[in-house]
Amino acid sequence: MTDDDPMAGQPTPAALRALPSRTLSLVAMQADRMVSEGLARLDARKWHYAALVALREGGPVSQAELSRRTGIYRSDLVAVINELAERGHVERSPDPADRRRNVVRLTGKGREHLARLQEVVVSLQDELLAPLTPAEREQFSDFLTRVHEHHARR
Repeated sequence: MTDDDPMAGQPTPAALRALPSRTLSLVAMQADRMVSEGLARLDARKWHYAALVALREGGPVSQAELSRRTGIYRSDLVAVINELAERGHVERSPDPADRRRNVVRLTGKGREHLARLQEVVVSLQDELLAPLTPAEREQFSDFLTRVHEHHARR
């Protein structure tokens, strides 16, 4: 809420509290802010983290494939890769099978940076889900994944 919010200090109406979509949006905004601020402390952004994780798990890939794996638009991914390459976290090289495309690889420095980012992200997940027990966290994550996958198939 902001200072000019007419609802500031007022209880949230029951009809709004009863909407899972609203609650999901509020939690998503909180999570996004927490992760963005946490990664910024290490001079990183969410897209840096996503690209580095995808490269660690999937190995070297084309920029187009990295875009598909991360959900980052190709045009935005170019800037992300440029930033990561400037910092020595990834390398780009022509694809031996198709010299018109680039293959992106995670470097040793990138792996080290990702390990630091991973620590921050895990800590933030703990902070975000602090009100839940470990079993509830797993169940909550399973529910969110199921809802997401259901709508992603549509």
